Amino acid sequence: MPALPFNRKVSVAPMMDWTDRHCRYFHRLISPDIFLYTEMVTSPAIIHGDREKLLGFSEKEKPLALQLGGSNADELARCAGVGAEWGYDEINLNCGCPSDRVQSGSFGACLMAEPQTVAKCIAAMQREVNIPVTVKSRIGIDDFDNYDFLKKFVETVAATGCNIFIIHARKAILKGLSPRENREVPPLIYDYVYRIKQEFPQLHITLNGGVKTVDEIQTHLKHVDGVMIGRAAYQNPWLLDEIQTEIFQKPTGQTPQQVVEAMLAYADAHLVRGGKLSNVTRHMLGMFPGQRGARLWRQALTAGEVLEPGANSTVISKALRFINA
Repeated sequence: MPALPFNRKVSVAPMMDWTDRHCRYFHRLISPDIFLYTEMVTSPAIIHGDREKLLGFSEKEKPLALQLGGSNADELARCAGVGAEWGYDEINLNCGCPSDRVQSGSFGACLMAEPQTVAKCIAAMQREVNIPVTVKSRIGIDDFDNYDFLKKFVETVAATGCNIFIIHARKAILKGLSPRENREVPPLIYDYVYRIKQEFPQLHITLNGGVKTVDEIQTHLKHVDGVMIGRAAYQNPWLLDEIQTEIFQKPTGQTPQQVVEAMLAYADAHLVRGGKLSNVTRHMLGMFPGQRGARLWRQALTAGEVLEPGANSTVISKALRFINA
């Protein structure tokens, strides 16, 4: 298995419209050791768009991976180079997103049907950068859903020297299911991911899909090298503290209230740069699950003062008073 510069035992999945820079900063405050990913950014967007808006991040978010979407090897290589220049610690190629927009661009999950194309893209990016270039995929697509299909995909891409794979243990159904349904309807087949690790012990294999608890993470880590969590971490951010304590065995000793208080200065700095308070607070809604006042906390951060001109971190401070009041 490859020597890795960062602990990759647990990571937070790249999630469109969720894991932006504000979300990642918040998650990093809770867990210093978890590995973080950006939302998917397409190669044309980086080439033609506002790079500060698309790629900007705080150094405190690191270690941090940039996930790219695309299928043009030259464009992806160029964007990988840009990502490395911006200071990202890893470049990840999305071969798992099933959305119509991604399919129309011939990338994302549909790339699993073209392992040679993926290998060409990975090789081009590897030539451009000196940081890890990795792949995130499904176990299959549509009717190409047997284990041998996944094995051939991994084998072909690994021949480039790519040695880190994140595998969502569901296939993607490209026609007939929405992206949300593709996260829930196709059955999870964890055994496929376990078998990949068994047959390719030299590779670092991270399992993704349906993982909700620390106990589940510990179970999967008996079979694979890493576990990636998605919606569970977003909907209940304090799960990251449990992971920090139980998986990394490095408790921070923080309380949820202390983490929220640490976000106040960050929120105000974002406002000074011309941002909106809701850009930050929307990621913090699930911080107090099951606690008295949690509903009032969520309400305070989604309406009223948050949306008023001039709203600042005092809105968060006031909302915090509802917890266990």
